[in-house]
Amino acid sequence: MKKQPKCILFDCDGVLVDSEPITARVLIQMCKEIGIEIDMEYVENNFTGNSWGGCAALMEEKGGKKLPTTFEKEYRRRSSEAFTKEIQPIKGIPTLINSLAIPYAVASSGPVSKIRLNLGLIGLLEKFEGKVFSCWDLQVWKPNPAIYLHAAKAMGFAPEDCMVVEDSLFGVQAGVASGCRTIAYANEHTAADLAAAGGEVIFDMAELYEIVPTK
Repeated sequence: MKKQPKCILFDCDGVLVDSEPITARVLIQMCKEIGIEIDMEYVENNFTGNSWGGCAALMEEKGGKKLPTTFEKEYRRRSSEAFTKEIQPIKGIPTLINSLAIPYAVASSGPVSKIRLNLGLIGLLEKFEGKVFSCWDLQVWKPNPAIYLHAAKAMGFAPEDCMVVEDSLFGVQAGVASGCRTIAYANEHTAADLAAAGGEVIFDMAELYEIVPTK
């Protein structure tokens, strides 16, 4: 039987906030406007958990041309606008966060401004104040484990005493490589790949109550 974690490190997009369908829709529309054809399946298979640089390179390869210099800035603007109107927490997350009896943090590939915006929109920013860690600050992205090693150290725990909760292949790979116990929040399409990468698959956040200490 595996020991209970002493600290939990949550990814943000797709784990705390249901943002990925929104960002996918924005990217698909923006690509269409400049003559690059991508669809939801392509985004899910290639962009989830990827860095912005990685996503941009794939869009340029798909379209056979460079993205406009304003593309990222416009993407940030449009997605932030959409988040403000539509963002919702992942089912069960607010109750879970309020029930945790151990320290926790967020460690995401997104910029700090995006993490804070989305946590604020779902009413959880106060719960994560001082505990927001971003790959942008390190300039190293998942599947490199640096963000989880950094977050564990900053929270005062050894990696083996931490648990990572991820939903993407790159994220699970980063968690496993860091030495943290890694939970993979999956669906029927992603479960096999996330399990093969070393994640302990769950399909509902309620399953975490059997793993983590709660009040």
